[in-house]
Formats: sequence, structure tokens, C-alpha cells
Amino acid sequence: MPLARWSYAEIAARLVTLGVVVSIATSTVARWLSAEKLKPWRYRLWQHIVEPEAFLERARPVLWLYQYAKMLLQRGIWVVCVDEKTSIQARQREQGPRPPAQGGQSLLLSPRYKRQGALHLFAGLSVADGQVYGLCQRRKRFVDFQHFLLTVIIPEALRRQVSTLALIVDNGTTHAPKQLEAWLQQQIIEQQWPLAIQIYWLPKNASWLDQIEIWFSILQRKLLNPNHFESLESLQTAIDLFIAFYNRSAKPINWSYTVEKLEYKLGIN
Repeated sequence: MPLARWSYAEIAARLVTLGVVVSIATSTVARWLSAEKLKPWRYRLWQHIVEPEAFLERARPVLWLYQYAKMLLQRGIWVVCVDEKTSIQARQREQGPRPPAQGGQSLLLSPRYKRQGALHLFAGLSVADGQVYGLCQRRKRFVDFQHFLLTVIIPEALRRQVSTLALIVDNGTTHAPKQLEAWLQQQIIEQQWPLAIQIYWLPKNASWLDQIEIWFSILQRKLLNPNHFESLESLQTAIDLFIAFYNRSAKPINWSYTVEKLEYKLGIN
């Protein structure tokens, strides 16, 4: 059957076609599925860890940093997750959104819009206190990531007067895994920063271990949907204002996934 997901009526019709029953009501199918807690029309993504030992080797220090981020900050070690939210569209609607009205009417959004371009948001999340630091760029290259570190993250580390900056980074090409660490060490020497920088690489295909992704989902829900921005400038201003607004009451993410839980999941003791 060329169906990825089934309705009650389609299951009932198929049962009749197969000769399993002479006839059956869709309500009966619904009752059977409910009794077995089966919902064949629903799905969710599931991440399969292909190489458990290699995954754990990279994930263990990251989860340890999450667990002790507050204590580490008191000792002068600042833990920051950095990544990019790419291709944030500026869509200028033909008409502005109309607010909800009495009688249960939802917010109205015009389906027609003009594309005004897209921005890439480079952002860092301070694990210990939840503060967010961001910079919008027109492109997303290694040089743009370097600029973000040099103008936003490292100056903040110096302002905080920490002795060590621990960066948690994924393996995206923007971060140039083969170049980043050497470039940072060169900058420390050239700029004479009183700062050590450590890079912690996330396992491959492990965005669910990156706390900045949780904040990106907050940004998407709270600001970017629905999308109505007249220009890239107005989009950038809105993002900057949202970060400032968020930081007024920012709290560390309530992260409960530990090394022990991961080891149990992987069957490794």
C-alpha cells in the first residue's frame, strides 16, 4: 500500500480487502488501537548511535561540563556552547499580521510575501547562567565564525576575567575542525590574552546534546514565528532586541542528562 501513515478508515478498508473481517466500523478500529496505545498516523525522529564507544568518548566531557558549569565558573572556567542558526528568512507579508479577535479567531497571517533575504545568527550560550550572545552575519563561513569569536565571545570572556574559555562546538564546516584550535592558540599568542581556550567537539550527529539548540528553538517560537519582517535590518534589530530581552531573566537550562544516563542507554558500564 502506498501509504506512509494510515487513518482509521483506511485500516478498516484494508482489513476487509484482506478478508480478515467481512465488515468493520472505523470506531472499532479506533477502539482497538486505543486499547493497544497505537497511533499509526504519528511519528517522531529517533537518533541511532552507530559507534557507542566513540560517541561516549566525545560526549562524556561535554556532559561533565554541563553538570559542573556553575562550579567551574566560580573557578574561572567559562563554559559556552557556540553554533549558528542559519538562513533566517525575512519575509515581508503583503499585509501585516492581524491580532486575534473575540469569538476564538486566531491571529491572521497573509500567505503572500516577498523574500527580503536571509541572515545567519552566530550565537553562544553561557551554560552556567543562561546568558546568550549573538551576532548576525550575511554569510556563514569560517571567517564569519572567527569574527564572532573575536568580537563577541572572547571579549566577554576577558570582561568576565576568567582564566579558561571552554567552547563546546559541533563538527560543522563553518567551525573548520582542522583549523580552529591552531588558529585560537595563535591568536592567544599574538594578542597576548591572559586566557586559555579549550575546544570540546560534540559527537557527530549529536545536535541534541548541544544546549544552544534549545535556545534556538526558543528564538524560533518566541520571535521568528510568524515571520513578518520588512527588511534584513528590521530582522536583525528584532533578533538583537530579543536577545537583550531574554538575558534580563535568563536562567541556565535545566539539563538532567548525565554521563551515567548515556552509559546506561549505550549499555556501557
